[in-house]
Formats: sequence, C-alpha cells, structure tokens
Amino acid sequence: MMVVDVMSSATSGPTTEIISQLIDCIFELVTCASDVLVKKDSFKELAAYLERIVPILKELRNKKVSDIETFNRTIDILNREIKEAKKLIQECSKRNKVYLLLNCRSISKRLKNTTSEISRALAFIPLATQDLSSGIVEEIENLCDNMQKAEFKAAIAEEQILEKIESGINEKNMDRSYANNLLILIAQAVGITNEKSTMKKELEEFKNEVENARLRKDLAEAIQMDQIIALLERADAATSPREKELRYFAKRKSLGSQPLDPLQSFYCPITREVMVDPVETSSGQTFERNAIEKWFADGNNMCPLTMTPLDTSVLRPNKTLKQSIEEWKDRNTMISIASMKEKIQSGEDEEVLCCLGTLKVLCEEKDQHREWMIMENYIPVLIQVLGSRNRDVRNEALVILLMLVKDNDEAKERLANVDNAIESIVRTLGRRVTERKLAAALLLELSKHDRLREHIGKVQGCILLLVTISSSDDNQAGRDAAELLENLSYSDENVLLMARANYFKHLLQRLSSGTDNVKLLMATTLAEMELTDHNKESLFAGGVLDPLLQLISDGDPKVKAMAIRALRNLSSLKKNGLEMIRQGAVRPLFRLLFQRSLPPSSLWEHVAAIIMQLAESTIGQDTQTPVLLFESDDDVFNLFALIRFSGPEVKRNIIQTFYALCQSTSASYIKTKLVECSAVQELVQFCENENLDLRASAVKLLSCLVASCDEASIRENVNRKSCENLVRILRSSSDEEEPASAMGIICHLPEIPQMSQWLLDDGVLPIIYKYIQEGKDKDLQKNNLVENSVGALRRFTVPTNLEWQKSAAETGIIPVLVQLLECGTTLAKQRSALCLSQFSKSSVVLSKPISKHKGLWCFAAPAGIGCEVHGGICSVKSSFCLVEADAVIPLTRTLWDSDPGACEASLDALLTLIEGERLQNGTKVLDSANAIPAMIKLLSSSSPGLQEKSLNALERIFRLIEYKQKYGASAQMPLVDLTQRGDSSTRSMSARILAHLNVLHDQSSYF
Repeated sequence: MMVVDVMSSATSGPTTEIISQLIDCIFELVTCASDVLVKKDSFKELAAYLERIVPILKELRNKKVSDIETFNRTIDILNREIKEAKKLIQECSKRNKVYLLLNCRSISKRLKNTTSEISRALAFIPLATQDLSSGIVEEIENLCDNMQKAEFKAAIAEEQILEKIESGINEKNMDRSYANNLLILIAQAVGITNEKSTMKKELEEFKNEVENARLRKDLAEAIQMDQIIALLERADAATSPREKELRYFAKRKSLGSQPLDPLQSFYCPITREVMVDPVETSSGQTFERNAIEKWFADGNNMCPLTMTPLDTSVLRPNKTLKQSIEEWKDRNTMISIASMKEKIQSGEDEEVLCCLGTLKVLCEEKDQHREWMIMENYIPVLIQVLGSRNRDVRNEALVILLMLVKDNDEAKERLANVDNAIESIVRTLGRRVTERKLAAALLLELSKHDRLREHIGKVQGCILLLVTISSSDDNQAGRDAAELLENLSYSDENVLLMARANYFKHLLQRLSSGTDNVKLLMATTLAEMELTDHNKESLFAGGVLDPLLQLISDGDPKVKAMAIRALRNLSSLKKNGLEMIRQGAVRPLFRLLFQRSLPPSSLWEHVAAIIMQLAESTIGQDTQTPVLLFESDDDVFNLFALIRFSGPEVKRNIIQTFYALCQSTSASYIKTKLVECSAVQELVQFCENENLDLRASAVKLLSCLVASCDEASIRENVNRKSCENLVRILRSSSDEEEPASAMGIICHLPEIPQMSQWLLDDGVLPIIYKYIQEGKDKDLQKNNLVENSVGALRRFTVPTNLEWQKSAAETGIIPVLVQLLECGTTLAKQRSALCLSQFSKSSVVLSKPISKHKGLWCFAAPAGIGCEVHGGICSVKSSFCLVEADAVIPLTRTLWDSDPGACEASLDALLTLIEGERLQNGTKVLDSANAIPAMIKLLSSSSPGLQEKSLNALERIFRLIEYKQKYGASAQMPLVDLTQRGDSSTRSMSARILAHLNVLHDQSSYF
C-alpha cells in the first residue's frame, strides 16, 4: 500500500500530485478496511470518515494555500495517521483472531486516537486555505465534530468475554463447561464455526502468538496469554478425547488403588472436619472460613488455639493448603470412581443403588467428576443397568446418564457407539411417570446430536410413544416429548410418522383449547419445527390460521410471541401466504405494527417479516383474480412511515415488502403511492446507511421507483453525495443484486448534465465497462446487471457531448457493445444498439480528412484509404465508426430479432450510415451486409415506428437506381399491403415509393 511522503515537496504549497496520492491512499485504505478479521463495524466507521475526506481534498487540490506551514502540518498529520491506520488494518487482517479479540480494547483505543488526530488535522484546512466554498467549510466542521465524538469501544460481547477470562483466571476455574462456553463465545465473536477442528486450529495459532511475545521479550503479555491458554485448554475443542484419556489414565495409575486418609493439617481445629475454604488469621493459625467468622460473630476476638488476641479484620486465604486439600480429594475421588464400576455390574440391587447414589452426588459436585466417569467408560455400564428389574436402579441410571451427556458431545458420541443404547432408553418411555419423564428428558438431550437424533427417529414405536406422551396433561414429560418431536421433525419420514399418529391434529386442538403453557409449547413447536411444504399446506388446511390469529390478538405475551413466529414459519410457503391474505390475516398484523403494541423489538421484526413474505407470495399470481395486500392508500402510507422510527431489521423487511410488491400485479399502484409519500427522499438516505443489508434493500426498491419519478423530484433528492455513494456501491458491494439495482438507478436517472458529470468524475465509466465485459463473458445476463450497465452507459454516449463520448470510447467499450449484439439479452441488444447509434452520429465530424497531395502527384506517396462511409480516416476509439468496429453485420442480424425495441434501435444505428451526403456510400455498406432485405421485412412489422422508419429509409435508398432495380420487386407486395392497411402517414409514404418504383401512377388517390 502506498503512503505519501510529502514533506520534501509541500514547502511551496499544495500540489495536485501530493493530494492525488493522499486520495489514492484513502481509497486503498477504505478497500483494505473490509478485510479486517475483528471489529468490522468500527473499521467501516473509520472508512466512512475517510471517504468523506476525499471531496474535501479534491477541492483543496484546486485552491491556493495562504499558510504553507499550517498546510504542511495538516498533510504531515494525515500522512502519519494514514500510516498508523494502515499498520492497524494490516495487523487486524493477518494476526490470529483470538489474539485480536483479546486485544480489542487496545484496538479500539488506537482507532479512537487515529480518528481524533485526523480530525485535528482537518481543522487546520480552513486556516491554511482561505477561498474554500462555504459548503466545504461546513462539511469540514461537521466531519471534525463527528470524528471527535466517535466512540470506538469494545462491544458488549467482547467485554463479557474479557470479564469471563479475567474471572476464570482469578478464581482458577478449571471447569470444562466454563471453558466450553467461553470458547463458544469467542468463536461467535470472531466469526468462526463451533466445530472442534476449527476452534482447535484457532487455539493453536493463538499459542504461536505467545511464542512471538516471548521473542519480542514482552514477558508480561506472554504470562497473561499462558494463563488464558491454561483456562481455554480445559475446553473439549482444545484437546482431543484420546489425549484427555491418555492424560487421565497416566495420572490415575500413578495414584495406586487405595484412598488416603486426610492429613491432620486438613482439619479445621474448630469443626474437626476437612476444610473447604481455609483462611489464616493474624496469629498464623488456619481455620475454615465459616467457622472462624462465626467465632468472631459470637464476640470472640482471641485465637481458638493460642488464645492470643486477633485482628478480626484479617483473614487471608490459605491458597496452598486449599490446593493440597483439593488434590487429595481429587485423588480419592478418582480411585473411588474407578472402584465402583465393577460393583455396579455385578452387585446386588442395594449395593448398586448405593454406588449409583454416590456417583450422582459426585456428578452434581463437579463437572470434572463427570468427565472422569466418561473416561472410565461408565456409559455402557449405565445402559446395561437400564435392563434392571429394580425401578429405582433404572431411575438413578437415567439421572446419571442425563448428567453425563448434558452439553457433552464426547459423551453423546460414546453413547452412540453402545449397542442398543437408544432402544433401551426408548423402552423406558412406556414405563411409569417418573421413569418416562427421565427418559424423555434424556432423549431430548441426545437429540441435539445429529447421529443420535437420526437413530431415535428410527426406533420402532418411538414416535408413537412420544406423540402419546406429548398429548398427556401439562407436565415436564409432555413438554420434553413435544420438544423432542420438534427436533425429530427434520426428517420427512419422522414427520410422516407424526402425521400418522395424529400429532398435527392433537397440536391444533391443544393450540385452541389448552392452558397457556400448552399453547406456548404448541406455538413454539410450530415456530421452530422444520416443516416441509406439504406439512405447512396440511396445517393450513387443518385450520391452524384461526387459533394463531386469536393468540396474536389477545394471547399471553409469551404465547403471542411464539404464535407470531409460528405464522412466520408457515407463511414462508407462497400458497399459505396467499391464503393468509384471503382469510384476513393482514389486518391484525398491521394493527400490531401500526399501534406499536409489541414491547420486544424482535417481535416487530417477526411481524414485518411475515408481511414481507405475504408480499412475496403475490408475485406471479393469477392476474384474473389477484390477491392484494393493501386495502387502502392509508395502509401503504402507514406501513412505509414505520421505517422512520423502527430498527434496521424492521426497516429492511418493510422495504423488501414494497420491493416485492413492485414486482407484483399491483406494481404500478404501489410505485405511484410510494412516490406520493416521498419514498424517494427516504430511500436515498438509506442508500448511505452503514447497515449493508438495509442499504442493499433500499437500493433495490429505489431502482424500481426512479423511472416513475419526475425530474424535479430527482433534482431535489439526488445530489453530489448520492452519486458518489452509488459509485461506491458499484465498486465495493458484495450483494449479488445490489450493483444491478444501483446501475439501474443510474440508468433511469434523468439525463441531467450535471448529474452525469458527477458520475463521470467519480469514475463510473471503468466500472460500467467492467460489468459489461464480465457479464458478456460469464453469462451474467440471467440478471439485469449487464442490461442496466449498458443503459447507464447510454447517458455518456449522447452526441451533444463529444468529451463524454471520447471518455466512454477510451475504455474500449465499443467492441464489447458489438459483441453484446450477438450474445446479449434482447434488452441488452436494444441498449447496445442505442449506444452505438449515438456514437455513430458523431463519426462524420470526427472522421479525419485525408490530406491532399501537393506538388507533382506522380511523385507523391499514395494517399491513405478512407472509410467506406465517411471518406476520411476512421477508427473505433477516435471516431466511433460502426464500419471500423465491424458493427454493421451484427446490427443487421438484430433487425431479424422478434423484439421491436431491439429491431428499432439497430435500425436507428444503421440509418446513421445513410444520413445526408453519406447515402451512396452508406447504402453500399448496408447492401454488403444484406441489411436492405431486413428493412423490407420490417415493412410487415406490427410496430408503426418500425414501419415508418423502414419506409423513410427505403424511400431514400430507392432513389439510387442500382438498389431500386435490385430490391424494388421484393418490396412491392409489403408496400401495396401498407397502402391498404396502414395509417394515413404510412399509406402516403408507401404510395410514394410505389410510384417511384413505377407500380402506382403519380396521380394515385393514395397520395
């Protein structure tokens, strides 16, 4: 990346080169800012500020500096801070994501410092340059104010992660689930998947950062990162199950097989029990914290052992002793866990129950105990116990299994490898209430594992049992069974089994008549179940809409929220969407939005999303009996008005609603009403929004409206900044449809010279060339990007501005337009021909005359061969000559196209070759390309415009005897037909040509 070194050349004032280099640097930085791995929004904000500097620098480039020293200081600061921004962007684009996240506070601080310094530099500009326009001075003041107020802080999620890390390190939290949850939060924050391999790779790269810190001799950072690594290594993703197992058994085998008695120092002198939280008093003696605090609370201030006076405010944690006690406990627990497995497998029920009770207590105490049981391979043992005749034994085994597999993929994987494990658990679903409840909860947890979820659905009778349990009274087993069915519904086969077991019928009944808890459960199922289109259609046919509409109107807030989400799920099917409109679902949804009666903003998003899906369902419907979303103009105005005070997601859904309607049967009405409610003004502003999804939606809708707006409205709302923004979107958008829509806006903007010049100054022509060239080669004609790009190009090929035409031709676009005549869509051909026609109108004045010989012609060099049509020296880039561009034959082929628009545009282009004095030469070229028979064919076109233009052309061509004789006969019948069926104008012109062909007398009544 280039960074300007200006100090040596700025002493005499600003130069165009220096400022141009700064502008280039800013554009490079803006482009690179999108590549950062963290704090993307913050870097986007910085990029937006930098982009606003560009117009200021462009104006400064043409101004005289009154204070060289101040100007040098400004450039120096800008140069320095751009270097700093470049360095920061490079770091945030290449270093490990976890490392960057953990340094988010320092990154935010550096962003803040850079922004403040750039603001300080900008404030010097009005002091150094006196003749700046008032608009630029005002923009500098606003920009400086915005940049000074800019707050670059670590996000809430980032702060939470840092706090959890600090807490885990300080409290020496070695819990596996704590590390797992922390690592998942980190993965979400840095934008990586939760897959173990991905997270492990990131951690390994993070460890390399520790080594780099040591090489930099930054010991403080290295120590801090070592502590973080020790904390995160407890996570499942950090170490493979095999590595954990080897480490565990190596330690367990070193301990022996017999538990050890506690050391005397482990006992509290007051309670005579092993201490949990030992603290040291001012006398140097150690006691259990609770015990010594109670001693003090009872009014004692003497040491219980030495009876010496104590400072009751001094209690120091004895960390060394506490660690020794924990190590002793862990040793004995390991030995105990290992020794009980054999007793459970072969002991009597009473002994088995005792061991299971001990294991359950250990599971409740520590996550690490559960991990040891898994590695001791207790899962197959507990599955075997489920076959016991003793109900209490089975219940205890289910409880322990649930604790072992809870949020533990490794445990679930081990269970999946045990023969008949799922079948054994499913069998317990048919037993008594407590056992059924435990089994449903266990299966629900296991269904979170892909492999196990698939297995559960395949167990014979499982779905039927679950449907039966879910239909029972409101209890935990019923809720778990319903949620489990929801998880299993990913499979069409499972949903079919659920349908056969009348689950949907039961669901609809409970949705209408159950308690609030049951309604909540049923609505949640509908909201989250992955239903096939067939299931969605069946539910609607079964009458699901009425109870859901009832719930969103007067249900409990939680039930209302889930009912809304259920409607969103069901309305995604187009057929359901149309049915919802027919059955009056739109009015209650509008009521929720217009009355703003939904407290959580997320519900607004769901309602707005439903309305958007309903709008999309109206696209492509039967035009005979169209279903309309809006009942009145007020609905249109009220819905659009919501974008002024709703959140980004609601705004986006509302805009997409209108975008969908602009493609429906009511498109004309919708566009008219949107223009009436000043939608263009709002959308132009949204096109500058930093929320890229919202911006893309606004650009797409605006592209639908621009062609319907009058020129006054466009002049009022589209300014210099708007044009800059459109070009920026074209240059940087990653949305597939947004560039096509932005190009569509440019295509349909009124041809206001000032607006075209703005776009030209912002560099739109190379972008247009790129899109047309790539579209031609990559078959992107399936969308309208190429069509709109050629349409946008047309404003720069107007023959009234030769400079614009030359700029367009310099990009090399003319040969590409010629190629589009062969491979483009119908509209692309039409617009390409229009551009070529406009180019060609300037060829006669741009064709260079051939220099005449001087002196004795017999000794002179031979004269250059001139253009067949224009007579002078022509080329594609200098005179835009259609002949030199080999465009005549492709244009002629397009005359045979079935689309009148493409034909007429091509005809217009070809007719530029026979204007005025070029008739003889141009007709010869048209004849060579076989264009004249095509023109005769157009006499039979259904388009009056094509007929008239063809008649005018043939009337001139047939003045030339050669072509009159060659083509006159073939033109006679179409001409005669026009004299009988054409309008007054075409009848008269046809008759004139026929008279010229000696077919009609000059005194014919047709004249």
